Amino acid sequence: MWFDPMYLVFAVPGFVLALMASLFVRSRFGHYSRVPSARGLTGAEAAQVMLSRAGVRDVAIEVTNGFLSDHYDPLSRTLRLSPGVYGSNSLAAIGVACHEAGHALQHARGYALLGLRSALVPATNIGSVLSYILISIGFFLHRPQFILLGALFFSLAVVFSLVTLPVEWDASARAKVSMVETGVVSPGEADDAARVLNAAFMTYVASAVNSLLILLYYLMRAGVFRRDD
Repeated sequence: MWFDPMYLVFAVPGFVLALMASLFVRSRFGHYSRVPSARGLTGAEAAQVMLSRAGVRDVAIEVTNGFLSDHYDPLSRTLRLSPGVYGSNSLAAIGVACHEAGHALQHARGYALLGLRSALVPATNIGSVLSYILISIGFFLHRPQFILLGALFFSLAVVFSLVTLPVEWDASARAKVSMVETGVVSPGEADDAARVLNAAFMTYVASAVNSLLILLYYLMRAGVFRRDD
C-alpha cells in the first residue's frame, strides 16, 4: 500500500490542534458543569427566556441524545439540547443553551452568514464524497488532474468551515449579552459561562485550520505549487 509521508506534515498539526481543542472544551465544560447558577434556571429554561425576550416564539426546545450534541435546526426551527445541558442549571449548560439560542436569533433576524452556511451543507456533503473519489483515482492512476479536481470539490468543505467561524462567534456574542440583559445570570457568572463558549469556539478554529492544511496538501500533490523553470 502506497503512503506519502508528506501527508503527515500537513495532517498532524491539524490533528493535534483539533485534539487539544476538544480536550480543552471538555475540560472547561466539565469544570463549569459543576458550578450552579444563582438563579437556578436550567439550560432549556435559560434558552426559552432568551428567545422569549427577543420575541422569538416559534422555536421548539427539546432534548436530544449525546454529549455536547447541542444544535439548532433551522429547517424545523428546533433547539435540540443534550441531556447535560437541557436539564442542568450549571453555568456551562446555560452558556451552551444560550449559544444555541443565539443561532435561533440569527435565523429570526435573517443573519446572512447563517443562511449561507445552511445553503452550503448539501454541496459540501456531495463535494466531500466526490473529492475523495477523485483524489483516490488521481493517486492510484498518478493523474494530478484528478487530484486537482478533487481538491476543488474538497475546497467546499474549507469554505464551509471558514463561514462557520463568524457564525459561531456571533451566536456566542449574542448569548453573552443576552444572558446578562435577561437576568439569566449575573455579570460575574456570565464571565464563567463565556469561558465555555470561548473554548468551544476553538474547536471550530481547529477544524478550519485542519481542513485548510489538507487542502494545501492536495494542491501540492496536484502540482499547483510546482515551479516550471
